[in-house]
Amino acid sequence: MQAATDKPPLALVYDANIGQSIDSILALALLHGFAGRQKCRIASLTVNYPDLRAAQLCEVIERFYSSAVAPGSGGFVGTGPGTSTIGVVESKVQPADVPLLVKTVARTDDEGRKLWASRIKKWNDTAIPEVMIRNALTAQYDGNAAIVETGPATNLASVLKLTDAPGLIAAKVEVLVIAGGEFFTADPPAARRVLAEWPTPIVFCGRDVGDQLPFPGASVESAFAYNPEHPVAAAYRAAGQMPYDAPAPAMAAMLYAIRPADGYFTLSDPGTIALGNDGRTEFRPDPRGLHRYLKVDPAQRERISKMYVEMAGAKPVAPPSRFPPAPPPPPPEKK
Repeated sequence: MQAATDKPPLALVYDANIGQSIDSILALALLHGFAGRQKCRIASLTVNYPDLRAAQLCEVIERFYSSAVAPGSGGFVGTGPGTSTIGVVESKVQPADVPLLVKTVARTDDEGRKLWASRIKKWNDTAIPEVMIRNALTAQYDGNAAIVETGPATNLASVLKLTDAPGLIAAKVEVLVIAGGEFFTADPPAARRVLAEWPTPIVFCGRDVGDQLPFPGASVESAFAYNPEHPVAAAYRAAGQMPYDAPAPAMAAMLYAIRPADGYFTLSDPGTIALGNDGRTEFRPDPRGLHRYLKVDPAQRERISKMYVEMAGAKPVAPPSRFPPAPPPPPPEKK
């Protein structure tokens, strides 16, 4: 049995509203920046926005990072082969076109050929999100996983319905970090279930945090300049009129989840958050409560902004070999 000191880096489960928010895509780039430097591992990636094109864009980004460090690879960086499946919540109703998705997925080169071809063509090419999350947690050391949620709570509520899931979550997950208000408003019944039944600490990162700590749009050209056809940079340009600063609650949530002890944020006192029938939330202080929310420390704003740009724009690097280098050959014998 491995000693506790031999645990691998933190396993990060990311359930994101890819397709609706450039912030969620920036948070994915931030995650890859940390994972490439062995500060965490990407355990699973699921999408809670029910648009097949969102899954396609997500897979395009994953293949971009994988191929950058291992040409021909299709898996998450650092997680090995066979893990390229994207979990996405399915819907029979096609959402309205979102420029962020349509323009990025359909992007072509000068000769009219698509720049990024996704292998996802139909819903059957994606995974069931709740099963994917459950399976990812099963493979982790106790207390060595964190979950970042951006968007509706649909997938997390579905995880809670699986047999023995609450016990598994309690054993494996250190913290659930939730970004933005869509968690509450897009699927209120799912949000209420997660608020009532989730067995680990929950840290909320509100829209106000994202407004105070935006991603600096002026840095897009330089941060992703190592590849002129970077899908994250293309998505940023498609999501708004350049140059613009993107509110970034998802990036703040991701940064806290990966580096909670680094002093980037402060936390509220513990309590519980309830969602009313009118859609409003109420925080009730309670020393026994499992809920807290992030607070911005003005002294950390510049430091956080620099970290956003540095890690989201980090060039992919190959993970270190699991095996030590071969010893040098012995010197030739003197005759």
